[in-house]
Amino acid sequence: MMLVDSHCHLDFPDFEPERDAVIARAKAAGVRTMVTISTRVARFDAYRSIAEASDDVWCTVGTHPLSAHEEPDVALDDYVGLSAHPKCVGIGEAGLDYHYDRTPRDVADRVFRTQIAAARITGLPLVIHTRDADEDMIRILREETGKGAFKAVLHCFSSSPELAEIGVSLGLYVSFSGILTFKKSDEVRAIAASVPMERLLVETDAPYLAPQAWRGKRNEPAYVVETARMLAEVKGVTPEAMAAATTDNFFRLFSKARRPA
Repeated sequence: MMLVDSHCHLDFPDFEPERDAVIARAKAAGVRTMVTISTRVARFDAYRSIAEASDDVWCTVGTHPLSAHEEPDVALDDYVGLSAHPKCVGIGEAGLDYHYDRTPRDVADRVFRTQIAAARITGLPLVIHTRDADEDMIRILREETGKGAFKAVLHCFSSSPELAEIGVSLGLYVSFSGILTFKKSDEVRAIAASVPMERLLVETDAPYLAPQAWRGKRNEPAYVVETARMLAEVKGVTPEAMAAATTDNFFRLFSKARRPA
């Protein structure tokens, strides 16, 4: 049984002392592929180096909405150019975060749309972060899809049923994290049950959001096994079937990544 952690942050200081051991534990747990996700274009060399050091680790390039005030003017050509690196398989994470609201909303909108354009030009999937911004997210996704299709995933989903439904209708994938396993996450589980099998991904968002069994501790890619197990239960399928489906979905969406032999 093979799984993919479609979203983690292996560059974060939490992993610095034992990154190789963290990756080894993931592989021992059956997590054969990991994507370390960009939060700042300025740190792309770090993401690239981590990905280059392991055959089964990939990276993205992008500006997180909570970092958009630090990188308000990254050019479209910069996103596109950096994404050409052989180990870079996606754009983002990009999007809107009105929970912390660190970036002026007009700036956040512009930075997000620039990265959508990069995804459209490159054909790479956009990794979307959205928090407390459903109305504007739905509007932007509809407007931008009208300009031309692009591939994308709504990562670490904990938003409204409407956003999940509209995202799927626009061709997006939906990824679930350890939040799915939390005792009070009945609404998230109900949303997961409604997403078609062919649009589901699993992730950790490590070092954040460890599944219930490790709640309050540092998360790591090996723990995506618990999220996949819960997702299988929610969908009424075996863990093996869910692992196969989410892995196939990942390599369909992140088509630049190579499936392990």
